[in-house]
Amino acid sequence: MTPAEELQDSLESFARSCNENTSLMGMIKDWNRTMHIHATDLGTDATLVTRDGVVTSASGAPASADLALQSTAEILAQIFYGEVSPNDPYNEGTLRIQGPEGDIVRLDFVIAMLWD
Repeated sequence: MTPAEELQDSLESFARSCNENTSLMGMIKDWNRTMHIHATDLGTDATLVTRDGVVTSASGAPASADLALQSTAEILAQIFYGEVSPNDPYNEGTLRIQGPEGDIVRLDFVIAMLWD
């Protein structure tokens, strides 16, 4: 799999896993957000959307976003596969997240809840 395919697969896997977890879906039903995922090494973009407890992914950048995540495709894929917490690359300076603090914390919670 190419790095771009790996990233897209990780986002699809993340969305699918979120949607199969009924308790998580209930916890995010009021969290309607659009996330712009940018792989800095590839120059590619993807979109994650949470709407009424359902998570979807798509290739390409959204028209507008509530959160933006930027890193290499490998780090982003590791985050969305649940292999690493977003806190580690963020603290190391290899992941940049832009958006309201509450949304950043919520995304971290969703990832931790899903993969722990």
